[in-house]
Amino acid sequence: MDCARESLRAKGAVFVDELSGVPEGSTLVFSAHGVAPAVRAEAKARGLRPIDATCPLVTKVHLEALRFAKAGYQIVLVGHAGHAEVEGTMGEAPEAMILVQSVADVAALEVRDPERLAYLTQTTLSVDETTAILAALKARFPNVRGPAREDICYATTNRQAAVKQLAAECDLVLVVGSQNSSNSRRLVETAHIQGKPAYLIDDDSELNPEWLAGKNKVLITAGASAPEHLVQNLIDRLRREYNASVETRTLVQEDISFELPKSVRTLTVLN
Repeated sequence: MDCARESLRAKGAVFVDELSGVPEGSTLVFSAHGVAPAVRAEAKARGLRPIDATCPLVTKVHLEALRFAKAGYQIVLVGHAGHAEVEGTMGEAPEAMILVQSVADVAALEVRDPERLAYLTQTTLSVDETTAILAALKARFPNVRGPAREDICYATTNRQAAVKQLAAECDLVLVVGSQNSSNSRRLVETAHIQGKPAYLIDDDSELNPEWLAGKNKVLITAGASAPEHLVQNLIDRLRREYNASVETRTLVQEDISFELPKSVRTLTVLN
């Protein structure tokens, strides 16, 4: 069960995959993954009141897609098919974009003009896997253009780097995050690559005592959008039931913050 979603449902939120499930005149929140322009247009046509909660880092990728497309470039998007962020990004310039998911996809790639080619990436990918895909892309198309700054979210990059560095000291890795969270799943994969058992859990209720048998050191990390109280609840349970002592490691101090969406700030003032 996705604990964060259940918490929002308890407060009256309704989750939908299609706008057809939203009554006219309702307030609609676009998720952090972003949506395609067609979704925004449909919401406006139906008289919905949108709150755009798209992550600014995702918005950056959307704007890059528009910029490259308007300049006449074909765009290779590195990402996972079916992911909400990928669908939203590809919706910005569907006629100009090709989705690539692996090095094998790069080898089979056919483009209309190698001299007018650009690439973008989903923000929540495995850093190592993406590096390999981009290396293959640049080897095949030396003149391919990329964004001025990398697209992978800083929080995703930092957490993967931390797991790489700290997993060697631990016997088990627990990742707090939703099962449909791309960056959370990448953390589990990163731990597995380091040769460590790792599990993705929504909250402490999913902790399996069998995982802890014979384990002395547990590394706890979380997906980029996992609520802090879920991490703390897991720590509290380990303290309470296993007499665990806790050591906090900070490898990178994250001091980036984003403003609330303008529509939310307006609502706050009105209320």
